[in-house]
Amino acid sequence: MTYNLKIKLINEDALLPFQANKGDAGLDLFSTEEKVIKAGEAELINTGIVIELPEGTEAQVRPRSGLALKHTVTVLNSPGTIDEGFRGKIKVILINHGKEDFKVEKQMRIAQMVIAPVAKVNIINVDELTNTERGEGGFGSSGLSK
Repeated sequence: MTYNLKIKLINEDALLPFQANKGDAGLDLFSTEEKVIKAGEAELINTGIVIELPEGTEAQVRPRSGLALKHTVTVLNSPGTIDEGFRGKIKVILINHGKEDFKVEKQMRIAQMVIAPVAKVNIINVDELTNTERGEGGFGSSGLSK
């Protein structure tokens, strides 16, 4: 299914998000500012855009694998969720897990945004849930090897 995503540039250094390659799930998001993220710290980075999501969707802000691998810089609240009704500035919380400071440049690709459908649900308060084979098995319950 194809959706229309409305984007407004609100900063002279802002770039429209785009898919770097045909078929990519994510749209690259760009910084509109220069900022140093000190080792072990996080910073809020402005993208210079506001968006209007299609009805029944959300935007997920996710890390870029190259930044994570090469610089240990990632999205702190990954994936960050942007709700359909939000019309504020899109900003990205980046954290530097590295041992050296990292400089964010203007118009640097800092994250990716994936538009995804959101299931509509009815909340039903019940006394019991259906039993499953897994049951309450949680963290590590399936083991490490086959």
